[in-house]
Amino acid sequence: MSSREPAEQPGRHRIGGPTITFGESVNTDVIIPGRYLVSIDPAELAEHAFEPLGPEVQRRLRASRVVVAGRNFGCGSAREQAATCLLGAGIQAVVAASFSRVFFRNAINTGLVAVECPEAVTALAAAGGEGEMWVDYDEGTVETSGRTFGFAPYPSGLKEILRDGGLIPHLMRGIERDEQREERAAR
Repeated sequence: MSSREPAEQPGRHRIGGPTITFGESVNTDVIIPGRYLVSIDPAELAEHAFEPLGPEVQRRLRASRVVVAGRNFGCGSAREQAATCLLGAGIQAVVAASFSRVFFRNAINTGLVAVECPEAVTALAAAGGEGEMWVDYDEGTVETSGRTFGFAPYPSGLKEILRDGGLIPHLMRGIERDEQREERAAR
């Protein structure tokens, strides 16, 4: 299996691969500039992800599967497109020392894994800031630089939202289950 493919294992939710690393307080205006907020298409938004940092950063982003950052990732406005553009670029997870609360919730709602694990961020930085990182959001672990770090596992409700691909698909599946129950009860 290549490091660019998700490493789903039965009973576990392990994702990751090559990383791209950013610093502290990465603002949503840097993640996706405001002039592109007329779109909600993840693929279209991905074309402009991190545009203010130049084409080399954008190229490295598209070759990565995990964004790694310092404290306060996703600060700024409450734009959901900051999470969806990362999904459109092929990012599977963001591991940061901490998140803006709005970005964290937008990430979960769009199906993007967001993990606070400052120890893993520090370990990758000590190894030169480049490499691979793997997140198991069921187990609450992050692996990088030959070490495994723990984080508080997601509550079951958040895991369900992520497994379903985000909040809207999760709600749709709930409606389908309710309709199926009603049909069975009516028989």
